[in-house]
Amino acid sequence: MDITIENLIKIENPEDYKIHFAVWNGSEHPLDVFVRSRDEWQGWNSWRSEKRDRFSRKYIFSMIRYHQHDKWLFGGIFEVKARHKASYTVELLEKGQEFIGRLLVHYQSPGTPTSVYNFEKHYEKLIVSQIFDRPYSGEHFCGYENINHDFHILETIFKTNKIDWKAALEHVKGVYLIVDKKNGKMYVGSAHGDSGIWSRWREYIDTGHGGNKNLMEIIAKESFDYARNNFKFSLLEYYSMKTDDKVIIDREQYWKNVFLSGAFGYNEN
Repeated sequence: MDITIENLIKIENPEDYKIHFAVWNGSEHPLDVFVRSRDEWQGWNSWRSEKRDRFSRKYIFSMIRYHQHDKWLFGGIFEVKARHKASYTVELLEKGQEFIGRLLVHYQSPGTPTSVYNFEKHYEKLIVSQIFDRPYSGEHFCGYENINHDFHILETIFKTNKIDWKAALEHVKGVYLIVDKKNGKMYVGSAHGDSGIWSRWREYIDTGHGGNKNLMEIIAKESFDYARNNFKFSLLEYYSMKTDDKVIIDREQYWKNVFLSGAFGYNEN
């Protein structure tokens, strides 16, 4: 028999609540925001459209779109303390705090443009899928051969200094690929010398372009969000830090020739 969320978090007056199914807002994914900063996540629950009072009730029951189909991560219960023209003043309640970031719920996406609904219509349908041992802190390191990640996911990993990712990437050199999902252009790069993959990719996370000429031009034209929304990273080859730099550079050139990234992509040569 299914266990519903009402078995874990008792709400006596659901008519006083709105449920917030937080989804991608066109710029960022709420799961990344939640992992990166709880203050930023609270900000997602205090944003107000000037045209609509979406949190028109006293409380907000917040759910975060998870990376598995029809799965939502519990993000806390907030009380609306004040309403302003373009924002709300909200306060995180103690109720349910032990489940924030730990309680994973199965619920079919409402499938409508809005993300806020009357809570009583959904409360009894939220099925408990899993309770994590500790709050979700981002994706675990997936193995060098499985890195094929969007910029915004790596951004969260790097800004939270995920220990398993950092330990794996800071002590290897390698050749990597950046794909621009908007136009299909590719950039082949490498980390060599004293710079491991972690250090090199950190430059992209901080700047959006990593100091590469053609990437700098597109970021200057389109803004940092262009990298966040369109760049995807993969690791083509990885080597011990003891590997001669010439090996890395030769392999970088090999992959540039394979992908024709000089003629049709973002590489200069």
